[in-house]
Amino acid sequence: MTAHFDASSAALAAEFALVLSDMGHAPAPAPTPEQVAQLLAYVDMMGRWGKTYNLTAVRDPADMLRLHLLDSLVVRAPLWRHLQGQPGALLDVGSGGGLPGVVLAITMPQLEVTCVDAVAKKTAFVRQVAAELRLPNLRAEHARVETLKAKPWQVITSRAFASLVDFVNLTQDLLAPDGVWMAMKGKHPADEMAALPDHVEVFHVEQLQVPKLDAERCLVWMRKRA
Repeated sequence: MTAHFDASSAALAAEFALVLSDMGHAPAPAPTPEQVAQLLAYVDMMGRWGKTYNLTAVRDPADMLRLHLLDSLVVRAPLWRHLQGQPGALLDVGSGGGLPGVVLAITMPQLEVTCVDAVAKKTAFVRQVAAELRLPNLRAEHARVETLKAKPWQVITSRAFASLVDFVNLTQDLLAPDGVWMAMKGKHPADEMAALPDHVEVFHVEQLQVPKLDAERCLVWMRKRA
């Protein structure tokens, strides 16, 4: 499987593979060569579909790799640690073009990933990704998350979707009894955490370092209080 974005893509792909090899993946195994090829093909599809489907304002392939793929890949190791490498079900809320859901579906094939978004074109794109990249563990739902009816998920995540309060209020009925919220944030969201309802507990805030990106990133892990 080969990505098709212009003649410089071979050098870009080699650089991306090198960055991946230097990333800390433990306790997860490093992505396989096939998974790396799928990630590059996904970026290629974002580039080809992006303008028509309004997937992202980022157009340059190098920026897409840095701002989208690497930014999503850094949550893979913490998620693997939480699930202890076991199969699980994850809901990606406000997924847009599939970030981080598609990236996690590619690199964690034991994970059943559902991407939900209110924009039909974006869910159509994720379905096309699942078909072209042969990802049987990836599905997309065109719906507002508050109307979604399904079996509760073990992990519910979001990337720049909403405030923590809105995120948990909109999804609390979709979370399994022993499930967790994994919110991707930039700077430490102290004010948002302070505004959370009493029945939600923040049990860990994890600082992340995205390669090639000089910006603050963190994961806010939450669960329902017992």
